[in-house]
Amino acid sequence: MVNVGFIGCGNMGTAIMKGILKSKMSSDVKLYAFDKSQTALDKAVTEGAVGVSDAADVVACCKYVFFAIKPQQLDEVLDKVASQVTADTVIVSILAGVTDEYYAKRTVAGAKVVLVMPNTPFLLGEGATALSRSETVTDEEFDLVCSIFSSGGISKIIDKDKMKEIIAINGSSPAFIYLYTKYFVDYAKSVGIDEETAKALFAKSLIGSAKMITDSGKSLDELIEMVSSKGGTTIAGLEKLREGGLSDAVDNCCKACTKRAYELSK
Repeated sequence: MVNVGFIGCGNMGTAIMKGILKSKMSSDVKLYAFDKSQTALDKAVTEGAVGVSDAADVVACCKYVFFAIKPQQLDEVLDKVASQVTADTVIVSILAGVTDEYYAKRTVAGAKVVLVMPNTPFLLGEGATALSRSETVTDEEFDLVCSIFSSGGISKIIDKDKMKEIIAINGSSPAFIYLYTKYFVDYAKSVGIDEETAKALFAKSLIGSAKMITDSGKSLDELIEMVSSKGGTTIAGLEKLREGGLSDAVDNCCKACTKRAYELSK
């Protein structure tokens, strides 16, 4: 039996717990959880975790410890739990911008740290998660963490020095997609199309387009060309997106996201 603990029981922490409990490893894992919010902790207990009264207790009794809090809360939590972290503890961090070196500096030299950038579609089993690890994490330990995130979608391993850059691609990108969707739905409403109808059609178009990206075997340029008849409606729309600076807007969006991740890491 492997003890897995969660410090923080918000939406993402709870979603990860659910993923574990629905996976093949559920019978081999015992979950522990702590949150300053009693309501959030009660929800985690309802899902199947053992609630504890202090973050340090989570670290004391668990080999794998998930930090699922806001980056601004980390120092306060580490002050309370650092003495309980051992060379055998595997820290699993979903905090944007925080490095494995920082955890090692605040806990034990050579701390075992798995850095994770999940996203909210994990709540529906459709997550896209990026992972990396410190050199001290064994293959067996890393495989277990990867399997947890694979239980709620797909997971990809990247270099740990790209964990800040990846945030714009999968961690924050759902919000960007929702905003993009909102503008199309706003247009539909402005021309008298029912909002729910527009949302349903556009959302299904996003799902289908995503499947074309992953399953068609065609490049993005080829997929664009498939929809773009010469002199047709799609070409007219694409021209306006390009004239409006969509490429620069996306580039600036990603750079701002990454810049903030570096600021949070200081």
